[in-house]
Amino acid sequence: MTRHALLLAMTIGITGAAFAQKPEWPNKPIKMLVPYGAGGAADVVARLFSDHLGQAFGQQFVVENRTGGGGLIGAAALARAEPDGYTLGSGGMSVHVLAAALSDNPGFDPVKDFTHIAFFGGAPSIMVAHPAIGVKSMRDLLAYARSQTKAMPYVSSGTGTVGHVVFEYVVVKEKLNAVHIPYRAGSAAVVDLLAGRVPVGALNWATARQHVQAGTLIPLGVSSAKRLPQLPDLPTLSELGYPDIETTTWTMISGPAGLPKPIADAVNREVLRIAVKPELKKHFENEGEEPRLMSSAELTGFVQAEVARWVPVVRTMVKK
Repeated sequence: MTRHALLLAMTIGITGAAFAQKPEWPNKPIKMLVPYGAGGAADVVARLFSDHLGQAFGQQFVVENRTGGGGLIGAAALARAEPDGYTLGSGGMSVHVLAAALSDNPGFDPVKDFTHIAFFGGAPSIMVAHPAIGVKSMRDLLAYARSQTKAMPYVSSGTGTVGHVVFEYVVVKEKLNAVHIPYRAGSAAVVDLLAGRVPVGALNWATARQHVQAGTLIPLGVSSAKRLPQLPDLPTLSELGYPDIETTTWTMISGPAGLPKPIADAVNREVLRIAVKPELKKHFENEGEEPRLMSSAELTGFVQAEVARWVPVVRTMVKK
């Protein structure tokens, strides 16, 4: 064999080996279904991870906001998707636990109809008031609600969200006359709060943070286990006598049931790697989020435990 033929054969062999080693997935863009409105805290987190995952896998993760039904429409669409790795989606506490518990027919089983892949993080919900009503504490809020001749309106980022459940829990426990006004996203709810069209609400801390820090919204209590570092004087709702609603608006990335394990494992590995990047850690700290490094199996167990914990509470105290 001539030297030229030998080099050609070696090149063909190397190229063939390279093609053989190229992963079958992904070889085209991946759709990322987000069941929340654009601009909300959960949407921002999903887009952050999608950008980094796209870089990691060399394919674009295309975010599609599929809103409606408190997140149920987007989650049901993910559950019905082909389990080929080209349709993934975000979800979490608001959709897979709370909204599903509030619905007689959510369109999916929160555990059996999904392959839960990796945990993104979770920010607490914060109860807030417009400065004009003069409410500066939970005690003030209760007095204000009881002084109204009509039902006190309160906003959240949607039916079945953590904000909805947190505020409604207080309403039920304290026997307040109040009416829930749901929005499709926290970014929309906060607009009406800031304008004074509604007096109070419960929002994700990531959505409310800049307005609370600017003094345009008054914080009353936070649903996290510990006080927020940015607001060390603000009591937790547990400290205020509501320990049953200690929680966060945690989110995750999932796929349809039957997603091949190698794909789920690959995405999980990248999420765990991405989550400790300095820019992501800074984001979590700023937004009061609590990331957890879980395997896919651990996340599935976590979702099961959250469903077992919250479904009875929601159906007893919130559903009307």
